[in-house]
Amino acid sequence: MHAPAGYVCPFCAFLEGTHDDHNLPTDVVAVTERAYARIAPKWWPGNPGAVLVIPRTHVENIYDLSPSDSAAVWDLTQRVAIGIRSSYACEGTSIRQHNEPAGGQDVWHLHVHVFPRHPDDRLYQRHDDAEWVDPAHRQAFATRLRTALGMPFQLT
Repeated sequence: MHAPAGYVCPFCAFLEGTHDDHNLPTDVVAVTERAYARIAPKWWPGNPGAVLVIPRTHVENIYDLSPSDSAAVWDLTQRVAIGIRSSYACEGTSIRQHNEPAGGQDVWHLHVHVFPRHPDDRLYQRHDDAEWVDPAHRQAFATRLRTALGMPFQLT
């Protein structure tokens, strides 16, 4: 495993009730038995409203993901991509998922990024330009996406 000694997983802490300005219950847009989706706390300049899809069970990377959690994560990822496409007025979506330090992973709990895409948004050239997003701004996108998804969004 690659998590440093003493690492506190932010996704597990969130599920256990630890919240801060970057991790709020109002960020959640969909919940299933095995996965949940939330508005990402950091966005790239041309891609507002990015979403993270996360298994509810702690697993560091794709190599350790169970088949049932994999199915749940990818099913929810597809639903989120469809919801983003229909509710954000974007022209496409991209997904990415990182594994291990050499693969760009920096949060040690598997998650899938779902990005709204626009012509010439230069998402992959702007990796270092991501910024924390105000909770109120995230909430506006969460409301739109929840409506499009029509799924439960309360974590229990």
